[in-house]
Amino acid sequence: MTQQATPARPAPRGKLRRVLPLLITAWLVLEIWLLVQVGSRLGGLTVLLLLIAGAVIGGSLIKRAGAKALSAALEQSRDPKPQQAQTGTSMTVLAGLLLIVPGLLSDALALTLVFPPTRALWRAAGRRFADKALRSTAATGADPLADAMRLQEQLRIHRPDGKVIQGEVVEPGAGPQGPDTTYRPPIKG
Repeated sequence: MTQQATPARPAPRGKLRRVLPLLITAWLVLEIWLLVQVGSRLGGLTVLLLLIAGAVIGGSLIKRAGAKALSAALEQSRDPKPQQAQTGTSMTVLAGLLLIVPGLLSDALALTLVFPPTRALWRAAGRRFADKALRSTAATGADPLADAMRLQEQLRIHRPDGKVIQGEVVEPGAGPQGPDTTYRPPIKG
């Protein structure tokens, strides 16, 4: 007799993955409603000019952030330091993208990413979120963000400022056997 394998149930979706489509829909409806309200008060041409100005400013922010990142990368290649100063380009690029996206709420959110006091708040919130994802006890494959954060932490050991150095025990009697290509599970701790 042969047994048929029962299909495995897929892993349950995380709370964010269940709620994200609803949040995006609510955001879009709110953006459209706000554009209509502002357009009825100030006029359609004014709203159109605001959206075009946001797109132009967003493009220039992205261009400036790219130039800043390039100069920081060139400086790092000339004089590598373990603790390089942060350039903040990722927040600036995100702000530029939010300014390019049509809508007034996205523009307001972009402005909070540009100004230093609120940028520091966003950075702190992002670090807390990343630490929480890194410390997640979810099984591998259940939470893609936690998996990505764990992988990033494991890749840190290959950087000069990494705190963990991988190694292996070599027995005195064993001679060189060539490169070791066996799988090693990630270091946990």
